[in-house]
Amino acid sequence: MVVVDSNLNFAIPLLGGHHGANEIARKLSELGAIPVLTTATEVHGKPSVEGIADKLGCEIFNKESTVAVNCALLDKEIEVLEVKGPRIVVVDEDVSVLIRKRKENAEVKDNTKKQ
Repeated sequence: MVVVDSNLNFAIPLLGGHHGANEIARKLSELGAIPVLTTATEVHGKPSVEGIADKLGCEIFNKESTVAVNCALLDKEIEVLEVKGPRIVVVDEDVSVLIRKRKENAEVKDNTKKQ
């Protein structure tokens, strides 16, 4: 949710900053509004779990983990590990799990032989 004043001076994300509202506020800057971003990672110029997931083309599987991980990202760099399967991964509540998005336009191979 983004609020904008009647003169289109400011665009302020109220809810969901890491879930798209910050990006909407940035886009409104093209119309002249100044984006007022208040999420801690944005204010301190640090990455967020949501931003990392977006850059990697992933979705966050356990969204409840992002508060703890985003707080940790303010203090230190957090390693991003890539695990290829098949595997079983056991994580604590303060570990964000990212799952690659399927490509919508991926070609499906037809393994049937045509006669």
